[in-house]
Amino acid sequence: MDKRRATTRATASKVISENETLRWPTNLDRAGIESRLLKVCESARSLGLAHLVSLYADLKSMSAAELGASVVAGLTWLQDQPAHRALAMQLEMVAMNLKNLK
Repeated sequence: MDKRRATTRATASKVISENETLRWPTNLDRAGIESRLLKVCESARSLGLAHLVSLYADLKSMSAAELGASVVAGLTWLQDQPAHRALAMQLEMVAMNLKNLK
């Protein structure tokens, strides 16, 4: 009986971990968003992704609308490039915070 209970618990734990969602900050302000995008730029530069780097070249002077459009453009460009999924995930997290831009 104890062995069956242990197996059931292990199975339940596996299901929970497979269905667990990532917890991303959704309260980033403009400075936090810019910081994340600078990290994306650095990674993109090291990978030779000049187009992605160019989207965020003038972060400080971009309006909220321009910044949002650049994030969407970056996600669109990366959607067919599974090798760069980590960058896309960072942009997805930034996209969730675009509502905080002022």
